[in-house]
Amino acid sequence: MPYVLALDQGTTSSRAIVFDAQGRPCAVAQQEFPQGYPQPGWVEHDPETLWRTQAEVAVAALAQAGVAAREVAAVGIANQRETTLLWDRASGAAVAPAIVWQDRRTADRCAALRAAGREPAIRARTGLVLDPYFSATKLAWLLDNNPTLRARAAAGELAFGTVDTWLAWKLTGGAIHVTDASNAARTMLYDLHENAWSDALLAEFDIPRALLPQVVDSSGVIGRVTAIPELAGISIAALVGDQQGALAGQACFSAGLAKNTYGTGCFLLMHTGDAPHASSGGLLTTVAARRNGRLSYALEGGVFVGGAVVQWLRDELGLVKHAADIEALAASAPDAGGVVFVPAFAGLGAPHWDPYARGALFGLTRGTTAAHIARAALEAVALQVVDLAAALEHDAGAPLAELRVDGGAATNNLLLQLQADLLGRPVVRPAITETTALGAAYFAGIATGVWSGEAEVASLWRAERRFEPAMPAGEADAIKERWQEAVARSRNWVAS
Repeated sequence: MPYVLALDQGTTSSRAIVFDAQGRPCAVAQQEFPQGYPQPGWVEHDPETLWRTQAEVAVAALAQAGVAAREVAAVGIANQRETTLLWDRASGAAVAPAIVWQDRRTADRCAALRAAGREPAIRARTGLVLDPYFSATKLAWLLDNNPTLRARAAAGELAFGTVDTWLAWKLTGGAIHVTDASNAARTMLYDLHENAWSDALLAEFDIPRALLPQVVDSSGVIGRVTAIPELAGISIAALVGDQQGALAGQACFSAGLAKNTYGTGCFLLMHTGDAPHASSGGLLTTVAARRNGRLSYALEGGVFVGGAVVQWLRDELGLVKHAADIEALAASAPDAGGVVFVPAFAGLGAPHWDPYARGALFGLTRGTTAAHIARAALEAVALQVVDLAAALEHDAGAPLAELRVDGGAATNNLLLQLQADLLGRPVVRPAITETTALGAAYFAGIATGVWSGEAEVASLWRAERRFEPAMPAGEADAIKERWQEAVARSRNWVAS
């Protein structure tokens, strides 16, 4: 029986999961790593820590499963997207901290470009709104703030990549410098329609083409592991952005199917088929995957702080000792006691796109308890997804039949019931919630013959539990109205 190893490099942890030919996880290894916050609104990672932790969990997962490298058909990589890395081609050493997708340091640059009327042309090519979320302004910032780096970039001495590119480079000892189309589409340097890097966008952001990786298929053999002895010789056969990986792991391969992932952030994607679908509701048009050189597309809405709000309650406020404890604490209160929590720690993503918003708690009284705050936090996660779903339904012109959900927080039954109640739609949790890694495994396995194609892996999908709306409509509407008022008051909190 062949196995597939999925490397899931996320925002707060690196994981590795061994899947068997039935798509079942056999072993999981995970390491959390530190987050860097050098200034308000800045978020950084140490590139070497990303690589080290990912390598260590890969070895640990194989050992835990009792699987040797010769039994592994392929490695698939899913990764946090937009996070921007820059390294020396000769030594393979990073020349700067990784600027994380949540980082807002380029908000003013984006505002200036918007004021200059550049957003429509950029959005037409990329499907993206002009926001510091994406890689282009992060990379430009690195070059603009260190003249030495700009000169070295122009001379071809440096390499740029998102996390998939960095891991592929490190796994192969620098033999390949590649990214897949789903990650390239998040850089704001890639033309969705031309399926290629855009000279016009490179000129707009003053990015030397010499920095860029080759764009490859999301599913296909691109090299072999050489840098980790325990994995030596295994084919690297998939690169995919984490949210597009989850879309595949939820078997959303055809137009109209949608999923929401509850991770550090929340990401709602709907497959739109073989043509890009422009959004008028504040969503993004993006690549779902590239296979055999052909693109498929999705509409996406992203929330910057989803499950991360629970980490904040745990680590900064000390309301719980373990993230899983939040469900019992929140359930101990019948409602949020009038508290509304807007977790705009890194600004607001879709559909608001306000990098100057900040987090806020409203409605506090002397009677407010930790349970009220915990429940308001879970409501906030669900309400942000409601905003995304409303925009998605507006763009699609039809209501969602159901919402497939996954990610770490999808194990929280109270959250998913609140989601169904406030969304007014059934919420379906699959038997395997590690769908980001599963999607990467599926793409790698399809490329190496473990599975015949999308139809076969779709047949493996199973629902574990279905949550039906139960809250009276009037109560749900009141919560949503209060939420919209709170969001409005949190906006533009930091002066531009």
